Amino acid sequence: MKQSAATVDSPRHITTISGALAIAVGHHQAGRLQAAEHIYRRILQVEPNYANAIHLLGVIAHQAGKHEVAVEYIGRAIGLQGNVPAFHNNLGEACRALGRIPEALACYRRALELKPQYAGAYYNMGVALQDRGKLDQAVACYRRALELKPDFAEAHNNLGNALKVQKKPDEAVACYRRALELKPDFAEAHNNLGTACKDQGKLDEAVVCCRRAVQLKPDFAWAHSNLLYTLLYCSGYDAQGIYDEHRRWNQQHAEPLAQFIQPHGNDRSPHRRLRIGYVSPDFRNHPLPIIAGPLFRAHDHQEFEVFCYSDVARPDAITARFRGCADVWRNVVGHSDEQLAELIRRDRIDILVDLCMHMGRSRLLVFARKPAPIQACWFAYPGTTGLSTIDYRLTDPHLDPAGLNDRYYSEQSIRLPDTFWCYDPLIGELAVNAPPVLEKGYITFGCLNNFCKVNVAVLSLWARVLKRVDRSRLMLLTAEGSHRQCTLRQLEREGVTPDRVTFVAHRSRARYLELYHGIDIGLDTVPYNGHTTSLDSFWMGVPVVTLTGPTAVGRAGLSQLMNLGLAELIAYCPEQYVRIAVELAHDLSRLSGLRATLRDRMQASPLMDAPRFAGNVEAAYREMWRRWCATQRVDTRKSSDRDRQAKLHERDSIGRNRCALASSRTVRDRPRTAAIS
Repeated sequence: MKQSAATVDSPRHITTISGALAIAVGHHQAGRLQAAEHIYRRILQVEPNYANAIHLLGVIAHQAGKHEVAVEYIGRAIGLQGNVPAFHNNLGEACRALGRIPEALACYRRALELKPQYAGAYYNMGVALQDRGKLDQAVACYRRALELKPDFAEAHNNLGNALKVQKKPDEAVACYRRALELKPDFAEAHNNLGTACKDQGKLDEAVVCCRRAVQLKPDFAWAHSNLLYTLLYCSGYDAQGIYDEHRRWNQQHAEPLAQFIQPHGNDRSPHRRLRIGYVSPDFRNHPLPIIAGPLFRAHDHQEFEVFCYSDVARPDAITARFRGCADVWRNVVGHSDEQLAELIRRDRIDILVDLCMHMGRSRLLVFARKPAPIQACWFAYPGTTGLSTIDYRLTDPHLDPAGLNDRYYSEQSIRLPDTFWCYDPLIGELAVNAPPVLEKGYITFGCLNNFCKVNVAVLSLWARVLKRVDRSRLMLLTAEGSHRQCTLRQLEREGVTPDRVTFVAHRSRARYLELYHGIDIGLDTVPYNGHTTSLDSFWMGVPVVTLTGPTAVGRAGLSQLMNLGLAELIAYCPEQYVRIAVELAHDLSRLSGLRATLRDRMQASPLMDAPRFAGNVEAAYREMWRRWCATQRVDTRKSSDRDRQAKLHERDSIGRNRCALASSRTVRDRPRTAAIS
C-alpha cells in the first residue's frame, strides 16, 4: 500500500501512520492488547481503509476469543489488500478456531501460493489437518515447516503431538525434547512431554514435566490438570496429597473467576421439569458412549430436559447417537469458556454436569463461573475436581463408603445405590469363547488397561503370580516403543523371562475385544484399577482379580465385582491378590464356569440395567434440586424473619421515643435486608 503522509494524534506526540503502527505493534507483541487496539483505532480514524490496522484489530479479536469478529476484520483487510500472505494465514487461524476447517485450509493454501517458503502457514495447515484427524498430512506439513525453519520450536512440539496420536511415543518424546532444547521455557512442550512420559508409564518424569510447565506459566490450567490426573496413577501420593494439589488448582485457576458468578433466577418449584446440561468434548468414539450412552438413552424426558454442550471437533456416528438422545444440542466448538458459560446461563440450566473433570480438553473454567445454580461431576473417573463451585459428585457405596474419603473431596458425594457405571459393549455380537488354556495348555494372564497404570510395583506383583503358575504368559496392551523393553527388563529382574510376555498394539474396538479370546484371567492394576477395561473383560467372559487401592479410582474393581456377586476375586493386600490369581489359574473347572457365566452375570446385574441406573441418577438430580430449593426457601424465610423483627424493633423504638422523635423531627432509615439470589 502506498505510504500515507497523514498523521495520528496521540496523547504525547504527533506521528505518521507508519510510526503509529510501529508503536502499536510493539504494544501488541508485548501483550498490551488494549494499548495496541487503541492506536489501531486511532489510525483508522485518520485513514479508514488502512489494511494493516484493520488486519491487526482482527488478530487482537482472535486473541481475545472473538473469532467471528476476527474473520470480519481480517476479511475486510484482504478485500483492501489481497496479496499479503499474513492476512490469509491469520484469517485461516480465525476460521480454524471456529471449527471451519475447510475454510481455514483454503486460507493457508492461498498464503502459500503468495509465499511458498512460508513456514508459519505450513505449520498452521498442519494444525488444521491434525484437527481433522489427517495425521499423515499434518506430519508432512510440520516436517516441511521444519525444513524451512529448523529452529521452529512450536513445529517440533506439534509434530510430537501428531506422532503421539499415531502411537509413536519415542519419536514424539524426541520432538518435545528438541523443542525444549530450542526454547527451554516452552511450557506447552514441558506439558506435552509430561503426557507422553505418562503414557509410557514414566510417571515420576511426567510429574516433573507438568510441574515445570505450571511453574513457567502459572495460568496454564490445562498443564495443571494434567499434573492432577497423573498423580492419580502414582503410588507415591496419598489421598491428602492429591487433594491438596486439587485445591491449589482451584485457588490458582478457578477462584479468580468467582467475580463472574451471577445470581441464578431459576424457577424454584421443586417438582417441575428440570433442565440438565452435560458438558463434554467426548460425545464421539470414546469410552464415554460405553458408560454414559445407556443413561442418555434411558433418560425420562418428561421429567428432565436434556441439553448437551458438545465440544467435538470431528463428529462421528457416535456423536449423532448422542445428538438423538438430547432435547437440545449445542455445538460449542470454538466457544471460549466465557462464551460457553454465558450460553449455559441463557439456557437457564438447572443442573450442569461435567463429564471430563481434569482429563483432556476439560471445561472446568466454565464451571468456575457457576453458570448453573447446581453443578455436579460424573463419568470421567471417581475423584474430585477440587472446585468450590462444583456442588456434587456422583459415586457409589463401594467406591466411597460413607466417611472413608469424604474429607478429600471438595464436592458433596451423592452415592448411587448400586454402581458408578452402566455398561454398553457397543459390539454385542462378539461371542465368548472357551478358556484359551484348554487349547494352549498354559494360562494367559492379561491386562489391556492404559499402560500408564503399569508401574514397578504392579510388575513386581504380576511377576509373583507368573512365577507360581508354570508356563504362564502375560499379555499387555501398549504402543511400540522403548517402554516395552523397560518393562521386559523389569520383569526379568523379578525372575520372569521375556519370552513369557506378549505386547499387543492398539486397534479398533472390535479387534480389541477379540484380544480377550486369548486371555484366561485379567490382572488388575493399582493404585488406579481398570474401569471400562475391566467391564470389557467381564463382558468377554474373562474374570479380573483386583487389588483394592487407597483412593476411589483404586476401588473400581471392588465396586464392579460386588455388583457381579464375585467378592471372592477382591484382594485387600498383595499377598491375597497373588493367592487369588494363582488359585484361580489352577482351578480350570472354576475358570471355565466363570467364562461361561460372566456375560449373563453382567446382563443381570445393575452394571447393565440402564433404566435402573438412569432412575438412580435422576433421583440424585431431583434430590440435588430439592436441597437447593429448600435452601433458597430457608434463606428467604430467614430474610423475612429479619424484616419482621426489624419492623417490630422499629415500631417499639418509635413507641419508646415518640416524644423525642416529634421534637427533633429526625428521619430514620428502615433496616435493610440483603438481597437473596
